[in-house]
Amino acid sequence: MKQKRNISYEGKQVFVGIDVHRLSYSISCLLEKELVFQGKFPADKVALVEFLSSRFKGSKLYTAYEAGFSGFVLHRYLEANGMSNIVVNASSIEISARDRVKTDKRDSLKLATQLVDGRLRCIAIPTLEQERKRLITRTRAQLIKERTRIRNQLRMKLNQFEYLSVHFTGVLTYQRAEEIIKSIEEAELIVVTDEYLKLWKAIDTRIRKMDTELVNQAKADKLEKVYRSASGIGKVAARVLSNELGDMSRFPNERSLFSYTGLTPAEYSSGERRRQGHISRQGSSRLRAILIECAWTAIKQDSKLKMDFERISSRAGGKRAIVAVARKLVGRIRAALRKGELYKPGHSAALA
Repeated sequence: MKQKRNISYEGKQVFVGIDVHRLSYSISCLLEKELVFQGKFPADKVALVEFLSSRFKGSKLYTAYEAGFSGFVLHRYLEANGMSNIVVNASSIEISARDRVKTDKRDSLKLATQLVDGRLRCIAIPTLEQERKRLITRTRAQLIKERTRIRNQLRMKLNQFEYLSVHFTGVLTYQRAEEIIKSIEEAELIVVTDEYLKLWKAIDTRIRKMDTELVNQAKADKLEKVYRSASGIGKVAARVLSNELGDMSRFPNERSLFSYTGLTPAEYSSGERRRQGHISRQGSSRLRAILIECAWTAIKQDSKLKMDFERISSRAGGKRAIVAVARKLVGRIRAALRKGELYKPGHSAALA
């Protein structure tokens, strides 16, 4: 551990970068941009706070760590104990082109350095209630992904032994797979495909359970009517958006909302030239995917959005056009929520 002793921290500001792992915390502490402590501890939030409070007694502590598997438990504990903490998106941390060595110490020092320079931005921190609600929609999405994986594996087995034509391009349904398996003669293949069917059926049961919970959530959610009134927003999408975005009051403007949803176009500017490219892909990939999916449905239901899509796609292509529609869609939902009104198809622009 690197440290400097015999320093008075009374009334000073200390900036701490925390590299969080499942079993350990690596920290780097800066005072007036000078490294005064660097070390590694077991992943124990209570012990970490006790150490920082004791080691830097009398100081104002500013801390930061990357968002990840650990969620926001550490964040809430640091804040509850008088420290000013931010949780940052890993993709927003600046990396030098010459920085080819990655270690826990270097990562924590990088966080501390960018924190003291004011170059880090905190992501939106959900409440405990929001986190609990998200468990249902996120678990459902994981189950859907797992079901797709199992279906694809079953399909490959059927293709391998010519029980399903390689030219079959439709979706392999559970009923279709069940019928095919009845005609299988090879004992080994019967055993394997039957196991896949059992897994498939078990996941379907779990998904239905999640769907029941979503119905219960919707009944208790005062935002449900607004989200469901929006063009292209179905039952599941409404739950995902409500759980992830809420009433959107935490977003001061549309730009911050678009950044959070991952729908902000990358920009390349030099001198008098300004060019916007593809979306930056920062922000929530989960929200970006569902909003784009909803946008494809919305242009079939909202004539104004369809006109916008056709106008933009004629000069920029369909992919960029549908992203633009997704931005308009979520922006208009935000406007409706802020005004306490239902979504109105056909608006030419989102309200402030």
